[in-house]
Parts: sequence; C-alpha cells; structure tokens
Amino acid sequence: MARRGGFPGGGMPGNMANLMKQAQRMQRQMEEQQKELEAKEFTATAGGGAVEVTVSGKREVLKVKLAEEVVDPDDIEMLEDLIVAATNEALRKVEEESGAAMSKLTGGLGGGVPGMF
Repeated sequence: MARRGGFPGGGMPGNMANLMKQAQRMQRQMEEQQKELEAKEFTATAGGGAVEVTVSGKREVLKVKLAEEVVDPDDIEMLEDLIVAATNEALRKVEEESGAAMSKLTGGLGGGVPGMF
C-alpha cells in the first residue's frame, strides 16, 4: 500500500530544509541582537537639559537626573511633565534602535508574513 502524504524517502525537500536552517539562523541572530539591545542604555533630556532620563534596552528606567533650577515647589506639574517627556523620548530611542536592528535582520520583510516576527 502506498504511503499518502509526506515526501518521498521520508525527508524534507532541499528547499524546505534550507528554509528551516535559515529560520534557525535568523532566530539565533535575533536573540543575539536582543541581548545586545538589552545591554545598552538610552538617555534623553527635556527642558533644555534640565531633566535627563536614562533607560535600559529592557525599557527600565535606570536614572533620573534633575538640574537644581527645575525643582520648584510651586510648579511640581512642570517637573512631572518634563520627566514624562524625557522618559518617553528615551523609550522612543529604544524602539527606534530595536526596529532598525529587526529590519536589518529580516531585510525588511518583517510585517509581511502573519505570525512571523
């Protein structure tokens, strides 16, 4: 009785095996890129440098630095807004670098295949 389905000889055709190897290599490269990104720090400022926020590639706030003149007890809201602005800008830098690294790896095919990347 003849086997139904599958491939002759029980193995994957050459193109499929090559695709699997390429996918595994890309997965390793993506993991390496992620580790490199997580080890980096990204700093942004607001208020002309009065507030400086540093975040990690893991998107964790590492440091907040305030210039003395920005600490005004009568205007806490401005200080809060500057901290938010600097933090969001630092996080945007992480996203930008992450996207650039992913695009470099995938050669721009990123969002074209549902369920991939």
